[in-house]
Amino acid sequence: MNDPDFLARPDGLKLAYRHRKGWGPTIVFLPGYMSDMEGGKATALDAWAEEIGRAMLRLDYAGCGASEGRFADGTLASWRDDVLHLIDHLTDGPLLLVGSSMGGWLMLLVALARPDRVKGLVGIAAAPDFTEWGFDAEDREKLARDGRIEEISEYSDEPYVTTRAFWESGQANRLLTGEEIGFDGPVRLLHGQQDDDVPWPIAVKLAAALRSADVHTLLIKDGDHRLSRGEDIARLIWTVDEILERL
Repeated sequence: MNDPDFLARPDGLKLAYRHRKGWGPTIVFLPGYMSDMEGGKATALDAWAEEIGRAMLRLDYAGCGASEGRFADGTLASWRDDVLHLIDHLTDGPLLLVGSSMGGWLMLLVALARPDRVKGLVGIAAAPDFTEWGFDAEDREKLARDGRIEEISEYSDEPYVTTRAFWESGQANRLLTGEEIGFDGPVRLLHGQQDDDVPWPIAVKLAAALRSADVHTLLIKDGDHRLSRGEDIARLIWTVDEILERL
């Protein structure tokens, strides 16, 4: 595989990306927490887009994957800004955002920041507001006292690290607060009911909060958090294709 390309942020830190021009709205894949653009869902979607000539952008947030920086320095807001910097400088025209887990939270924030460009959303186990519902009183006390939490991750050899700065940034950017989320384009939410990381009722709550009338929530009874089996990938590709045909 060829090395990724890089784009410097205003502070000089270089963000890694893979961008292919093509027809139609640009598909932008937003990875989850402690993930990157070389994950199975991102690469499978990219291969499909390449086969049919669709435009697609994959990217790594600062401190993730091939991008420069330290993971522990990242916050929800800074990673949102990384996405905005990349799409503003690398793409033109309409966008379809595909967000996995935390990437599903970021896709909503990006859509609100660029309402003139983001035309559709696909969430895969989208996890908006997980700093609110994913942390108990003991976690919050430890973050306040120690400034970070480290946990064993089943997805990586590296510990799952949450910093106080990230948690505070998440709390400042909550969306499921009872107010309407002002997005009007088509939205598709894929969520496994065997997801041990993001409870599937979050998808139902998000669907209700979105202003758009064109929101479909698909619950996969035997699906886990990753939704990376062959049938899950096929469902994702079909979903992306269905929305692109409507844009």
